[in-house]
Amino acid sequence: MKRKTIIVTDGDKIAQKAVEKAATNIGGRCISLSAGNPTVLSGKEIVELIKTAKHDPVVVMVDDRGDNGIGKGEEAMNVIMNNKDIDVMGIVAVASNTPHALGVKVDCSIDNEGRTIGKAVDKYGTSKDSKILTGDTVNMLGKVDTPYVVGIGDPGKMDGKDDYSLGAPIITKALEKIIEYNASH
Repeated sequence: MKRKTIIVTDGDKIAQKAVEKAATNIGGRCISLSAGNPTVLSGKEIVELIKTAKHDPVVVMVDDRGDNGIGKGEEAMNVIMNNKDIDVMGIVAVASNTPHALGVKVDCSIDNEGRTIGKAVDKYGTSKDSKILTGDTVNMLGKVDTPYVVGIGDPGKMDGKDDYSLGAPIITKALEKIIEYNASH
């Protein structure tokens, strides 16, 4: 049976705390070892950890640390997305201020007030005028067949509105949105 997995395109220490809290909030399992800025583990190593998780959904983090090209996070994400034993339910695409990043078209975003919107957001969770979210670890998503993509600002941050001590409400809502989408499709 394929392991149901959600990928978050950020993995710094603050994002890690927020993602761990959000995974707990949705009853999922977070692979904390997938965190890193940039991603430390290979895609193959992350896949093996996903397979050993106690239950689904499994939440993993990938991060390019501002690399415009295909960095370690995107390499790992590509391996995860193309593994026959993994069912990637969706991607939480994290916005960044990386210059010259191509970005990805989002299906929706969760803004810094926790609202679902039909446009992209910036790293502060503020609505943009387009559906293209700019981030350093999302460039390859525009080139592959992607599952449901939910955009958010910087997990655990957004001027404190997504702090893990508050329950990481914005990243939690993004994960819930992916689960809802999969339940209805």
